[in-house]
Amino acid sequence: MSGTRPKYELRVAATGAEVEDAQRLRYAVFVEELGGDGVDVDHEKRLERDDFDAYFDHLILYDRTRPDGEQAVGAYRVMRDDQAAGLGRYYTESEYDLTPLKNSGRKLLELGRSCVHKDYRGGAALAQLWVGLLNYSSAHDIDVMFGVASFHGTDLDRIREPLSHLHHSHLAPRALRTRVLDRFYRSADLMPKEAIDEKAAMKAMPALIKAYLRLGGVIGDGVFIDEPFNTSDVCIIVDMDLVPAKQRAMYEKLAAREARG
Repeated sequence: MSGTRPKYELRVAATGAEVEDAQRLRYAVFVEELGGDGVDVDHEKRLERDDFDAYFDHLILYDRTRPDGEQAVGAYRVMRDDQAAGLGRYYTESEYDLTPLKNSGRKLLELGRSCVHKDYRGGAALAQLWVGLLNYSSAHDIDVMFGVASFHGTDLDRIREPLSHLHHSHLAPRALRTRVLDRFYRSADLMPKEAIDEKAAMKAMPALIKAYLRLGGVIGDGVFIDEPFNTSDVCIIVDMDLVPAKQRAMYEKLAAREARG
């Protein structure tokens, strides 16, 4: 990061070049850092992209003080249910049975490809993204946000404690409980509840999943192993009616403080 204080700008991508800004950041994080790959990854241009990108809105966080031209430092892609209707499916349906969500009668927003530049983790960048995401959800009257969140790696034994903690303590109510498709199903119930060290489980939890939990997020049933991306995925579900007001206020306060400099 440059020595100057970040000057953040959060926007919904309005041009193809701005979408490529998000895809370039995704490449840096998912491909170069985490070792992911895929048939649509453009290694020559350093873009992590797929055919779904055209149907999503892309929230992009820029730091306008960066001198290197790579000013996109955070990204999220989001797809409302009316956008999914144009596509005919959700991205998450390649991994999970979404029947409970789709039959809920509630307005849905699918989340995906969340990432923050390595120089901006642990600070206000994620709060900036969350404020933008919550504002976007409010503007579109979203009732439920959902999407895949990942653990790095595909060795479930290595992450059995945080996965089991999610299963025992944060499993979605049946009315909203998605489930990994039968042909891919792996259980997240890998340890008995009484054997889990909750403090250790939370320490091993990815920051993004912890952020979802603070919003009242819960998970679907099972884990999906994504070999090309080198991840183990859970389906996160956030009922917007249950988001704690104090958590929303905390993100807004942190983002506003950063904006003031």
